[in-house]
Amino acid sequence: MHQPYYKDPFTGIYRLPWVRLHGTKDYLDMVESLEKFPEIKQTFNLVPSLLLQLNDYIENNATDIYLDLTRKSAAELQDKDKVFILENFFLANWDNMIKPFPRYYELLVKRGFTFSKGELARAIKYFTSNDFLDLQVLFNLCWIDPLFREKDSLLRELVNKEKDYTEEEKKLVVEKQFEILRRIIPKYKELSSTGQIELSISPFYHPILPLLWDTDSSRIAMPAVRLPKKRFSYPSDATRQIREAIDYFDRTFGQRPEGMWPSEGSVSEDVLRAVHAEGIKWVATDEEILARSLNTALRDASGTVIAPSILYRPHSFSDVSIIFRDHKLSDLIGFVYSGWNPQNAADDLINRLLHIRASLPSNKPHLISIILDGENAWEHYSNDGHDFFRSLYERLSKEKRLKTVTVSEYLNNYDQGKPLGRLHAGSWINANFGIWIGHEEDNQSWDYLTTTRDDLETFQKLNPDRNLDKAWKAIFAAEGSDWNWWYGDEHSTATQEEFDELFRLNLMKVYKAIGKEIPPHLFVPVLREDRSVLPEIIIRGFINPKIDGIITSYYEWYQGAHLAVGKSGGSMHKAESLISHICYGFNQNTLFLRLDPKIPFNDFPPEIVFSIDIISPFFFRINITSNGSNISAELSEKTDDTWRKIKSITEVAMQDILEIAIPFKDINAKEKDEIYLFVSASKDGEEIERCPWRGHIRIPVPTPDFEAMMWY
Repeated sequence: MHQPYYKDPFTGIYRLPWVRLHGTKDYLDMVESLEKFPEIKQTFNLVPSLLLQLNDYIENNATDIYLDLTRKSAAELQDKDKVFILENFFLANWDNMIKPFPRYYELLVKRGFTFSKGELARAIKYFTSNDFLDLQVLFNLCWIDPLFREKDSLLRELVNKEKDYTEEEKKLVVEKQFEILRRIIPKYKELSSTGQIELSISPFYHPILPLLWDTDSSRIAMPAVRLPKKRFSYPSDATRQIREAIDYFDRTFGQRPEGMWPSEGSVSEDVLRAVHAEGIKWVATDEEILARSLNTALRDASGTVIAPSILYRPHSFSDVSIIFRDHKLSDLIGFVYSGWNPQNAADDLINRLLHIRASLPSNKPHLISIILDGENAWEHYSNDGHDFFRSLYERLSKEKRLKTVTVSEYLNNYDQGKPLGRLHAGSWINANFGIWIGHEEDNQSWDYLTTTRDDLETFQKLNPDRNLDKAWKAIFAAEGSDWNWWYGDEHSTATQEEFDELFRLNLMKVYKAIGKEIPPHLFVPVLREDRSVLPEIIIRGFINPKIDGIITSYYEWYQGAHLAVGKSGGSMHKAESLISHICYGFNQNTLFLRLDPKIPFNDFPPEIVFSIDIISPFFFRINITSNGSNISAELSEKTDDTWRKIKSITEVAMQDILEIAIPFKDINAKEKDEIYLFVSASKDGEEIERCPWRGHIRIPVPTPDFEAMMWY
């Protein structure tokens, strides 16, 4: 059971709702379902970053963006709220979670199965307040487990009502969500105390421990991997993620865990030694790690197990028992059986287990380990998988040739495992770390992380008495595996930008906590397709505007580029945006930039400072200040982490608009270079707006024949 840490470190609001929504659909029913089947034992692995967020919701009234927009009265929704709801409130399995609600599916059809954000802005005109209210209710209702909807009379009535919900009924749905969330941790604690379930952990923020120990360990499985520019090797971070996970588990459940699923099943010899030192008695990973460790095949070309006596038993390394999951059986449950008749799926799994039993010696017990994601598979099953589990548990309860056990129960009573001579360094995917390192995006994120951590450690050494707990917490959160899961070409999700931004926000938080300027590169998305913001109108020729702060002529900026800040996803605080448009262009020697304010500059607070940050090909900054009729612009260059004033720029004016002319030679830009820049506004040293918020504006330095080529 795992969710990454979704909290925005600056606002304290959760950016994604999956802890809350999986909490109402998956975490409680999975364990409560066992109460009717006392013979069925299971091991649940609970990641501390998930437990931390559950506790935050139930103890601290934490909220998320989706919850805030659920609670907002449908009649008071602004256009941007409506666009967000139409884009995100259908994030559920359409067949198994939306179609069972006729009104919900009707609204999905009305929005369209595919869309662009521009289309959503037009579509909101065709949705009434009643449509949005129904959508607010149904999105949250569909994420409440079918068992709870059926057992609770109020929820059952709301399901049967189907549509035309009231604001009061919406409020009751949210209250029911929190009732369910409050029951989750106590129920796990209760069944753990009876021995029906065992609870294990992962390192706190779900990092890839071997890569924290040393990113070079990825070469063991991938000798030709392209590594980040900077080597990340901080064994102390790996140890701390393990230790803090154990301590948090102890505080939550009143006991120390015996077992661990290392994040993504990632193991190495160094990590097992560290795990042993912290008192963990067993870990679990994938069968391919065992095959690579022994340098022997466990299956033939058809996928049939050819070494059952090796696979279906524990092994050990550094006095830590290791169980290796049968990935074929695990994947059948995770990815295949959802499309089967539930009874047939349960029968198939029982028959496969009995076939394995028949292939093993009968003189001692053997252990088959089925390990998979605890929350994401079930929405692909009808009735959230309950029909399958009921059939499976009934069969297992009656089948005398098979017995379900917790991991520690087997290890303590039967076999703690024969020591391995070596342990292969890899994960549950392809027995390597290719998902998390090697791709351009993955490597860039590691370089960002390494640089930030090095800066924090240097600051800590220079300021040993400073409390930097918030900064270190942000580093550990940024070490989680989930950010790099979405970098690279292997995976995609509708909320990929949120993951990218959360990763960078945690790194930004470090600099904020130590009182240092946030490096400009952290405002540039790691996601390649999201780095530069394209204007609505591109540069079509040279311009030569008169720098006087007024629109002298419509045509003076006509050939330049025009970017609407709001449409570009541009401002960090969209509701407080100061700038409406940015225009830019050039002639052969000079870059021209223009800012159009949303309100007259005269109405701006006098302490507002506008900055133009150039982050490529060199670091330059232009600070523009105004004191009544006087306006000044100072050009500074960044060298050795220090800003040094170069000169004053005289061609600058601010009246109706802000205009500035920047000679290319002053910023060391040559023909065919590309200039990357962004604009920000600060008040009392605090940045209040950045345009664009994600990424940068990219401007080519023209060649002398640029205009002739554009004309051609």
